[in-house]
Amino acid sequence: MSKVPLTAIGAELLRQELHHLKTVERPAVINAISEARAQGDLSENAEYDAAKERQSFVEGRIVELESKLGSAQIIDPRTISGADGRCVFGSTVVLEDTNNGDVVTYQIVGDDEANIRERKISISSPIARALIGKCSGDIAEVRAPGGVREYEVVDVQYI
Repeated sequence: MSKVPLTAIGAELLRQELHHLKTVERPAVINAISEARAQGDLSENAEYDAAKERQSFVEGRIVELESKLGSAQIIDPRTISGADGRCVFGSTVVLEDTNNGDVVTYQIVGDDEANIRERKISISSPIARALIGKCSGDIAEVRAPGGVREYEVVDVQYI
C-alpha cells in the first residue's frame, strides 16, 4: 500500500472525525436502529431503513478514515529540512500573478485536506504540481483550463 501524504494538522482533523464517528455517531445509530426495531414490522419501517442506511455510511467512513490514517505519511511543515527555500509538500507559498499583479497565498496539502476557501491546495492540483521545486523569484507556468497562467514565487514558508 502506498503512503498518502498528510500534514500534521490534516491527520489530527481526520483523527478527530474518526473519534467522533466512533464515540457519538455509531452509538446514536445503534440506538436509532433499536428504537425502530421496537416499532414492529421492519418490512415497511422507514425509520429502520433510514437508520440502517446511516449505519452503513458511518461504518464505511470509519473504515475509510482508518485506512487513510494507516497509510498516511505525516509531514509537519515546521520540521522540513533540506528544502532550501523550495516549494515542497506542506509549504506555504506566496504567489504573484504576473498578468494582473494579484498576490495569493496557498499551502500545498494532501488531497483530503484541500480546501480552496482555506487557501489549501492539493498536491495533485495543476498549480501545486507547477510549484513543486520552485524557489523565491522563480516563475511557475500553470496549465489551467482557461489557458497558461504565470505566477512568480514571492516567498516560501514552512509554517
